[in-house]
Amino acid sequence: MFQFAREFFRKDQFHDIIECLAAALEAKDLYTSGHSSRVGDMSFDLGRFMGLKGSELEDLHIAAHLHDIGKMGIAESILNKSGKLLPHEWEQIKKHPEIGYNILSKSKRLLKIAEIVLHHHERWDGSGYPYGLKGDKIPLGSRIIGVADSVDAITSARPYRKAMSWEKCWEEVLLNKGIQFDPMAVEAAEKLWRKWKGIWQRSQENSEEAS
Repeated sequence: MFQFAREFFRKDQFHDIIECLAAALEAKDLYTSGHSSRVGDMSFDLGRFMGLKGSELEDLHIAAHLHDIGKMGIAESILNKSGKLLPHEWEQIKKHPEIGYNILSKSKRLLKIAEIVLHHHERWDGSGYPYGLKGDKIPLGSRIIGVADSVDAITSARPYRKAMSWEKCWEEVLLNKGIQFDPMAVEAAEKLWRKWKGIWQRSQENSEEAS
């Protein structure tokens, strides 16, 4: 019983630390408030729908919350720039998966999570970064986060563009099925789309009421 309680509280503390790390990143990157939590929730939904369970699902959930942690190593002048990035600034942004891997892999407990974070910007057709992995050579968790990350980015406003509607976002996702995204992950996302849109709509209504 004591051993169970000790493991429970250790796990609870571990998740608190993860949340703190995600909050630290969002304090630095002004334009991604709530992004990590939303990507984490969508990735968890996708992973569970696609059959992940236990530690694999938990690792995915944590990796999704921390997928952008490498941006801690990117200059705030680039992260918070109000206009489109210049080519050399974009090259700096593209380093964040490797920076994130280097941060997380310091802990043996986070090695699997670090690997997922490293590859979350790879693309199904092999044109992603940092290593240009293709198809199922990309870890499944990374492929799942790739879909969730893109959906949240497309449906969120940025200083240089408006948020896209969920209908337009789905068109973009379908256009990139088998190109940027794992086809199986896209098919799973279709089943979850109504749920995600409903959550987004309720969050918008709550924001309007609060203001």
